[in-house]
Amino acid sequence: MIIIDNLNDMQKELKQHKQKSIGYVPTMGFLHEGHLSLIKESVKENDLTVLSIFVNPLQFGPNEDFETYPRDPKHDETLAEKYGVDIIFMPTTEVMYPKKLTFSIEVTQKADILCGKSRPGHFDGVVTVLLKLFNIIQPSNAYFGMKDAQQLAIVHAFVEEFNLPVNIKGLATVREPSGLAKSSRNVYLSEDEKDSAVSLIESLTYGAELIKSNKYNVNEILEQVKSKFSEKNNTSFEYLELLSYPDLEKVTKIKSTVILAIAVKYKQARLIDNLIIDKNGNILTEFN
Repeated sequence: MIIIDNLNDMQKELKQHKQKSIGYVPTMGFLHEGHLSLIKESVKENDLTVLSIFVNPLQFGPNEDFETYPRDPKHDETLAEKYGVDIIFMPTTEVMYPKKLTFSIEVTQKADILCGKSRPGHFDGVVTVLLKLFNIIQPSNAYFGMKDAQQLAIVHAFVEEFNLPVNIKGLATVREPSGLAKSSRNVYLSEDEKDSAVSLIESLTYGAELIKSNKYNVNEILEQVKSKFSEKNNTSFEYLELLSYPDLEKVTKIKSTVILAIAVKYKQARLIDNLIIDKNGNILTEFN
């Protein structure tokens, strides 16, 4: 495994692998089992696997945790090598953004709901850095977790609408034994918060069961999921939404695939979780 921190060396290295399929896993580091599941899939499906580690300042708002976002590059390097990564691309902010950008990308659909509603400009930053990274690495396949389902939907649309030659693969959320979705921000949770946060997935799973029963409309499902969440958790949630997927539009009846998504703000961590559910109530474990 080699570690590269600049564009010239990265592009020189990749020129040697032009005839190979390249799998790409974009991350902000502090790797956990969710990231590792993406790496394992990439190693299985491609000749070469590239992992990027870059905490992208463009996707953080002025009051968010860019400076304190957890970082542990040595830990990440050890895990990446263990799981078969061939190249780590670990640029600095100065490498990725050497001067003020002349152009900007604005996400005009799918971004003003769910996480994007409280994080204006967040997804503009996501697609900006991904465009740069896709151009640098030129992957055959890129791997994303379904926990960030709004991001996955936006990236799918971005690649399709701009005719980018990369196949986007969404893989199932990896969870702790309790059911809590793996996240780099889980380190900020107290033990009591970890216990109560299990109610996120319990509530979402209950919602999938309600959809499967085919007895309730969308408003009734949301109200019952809200009640289920409140049984074990007195924390108010930032949002609870049931939308079409991947279009992320309001629905009154469930006639196709939907996303049931929730976000909760704890003392030092904001957690998100979701399930992508087909019209029959089956929970999807991949979305490509």
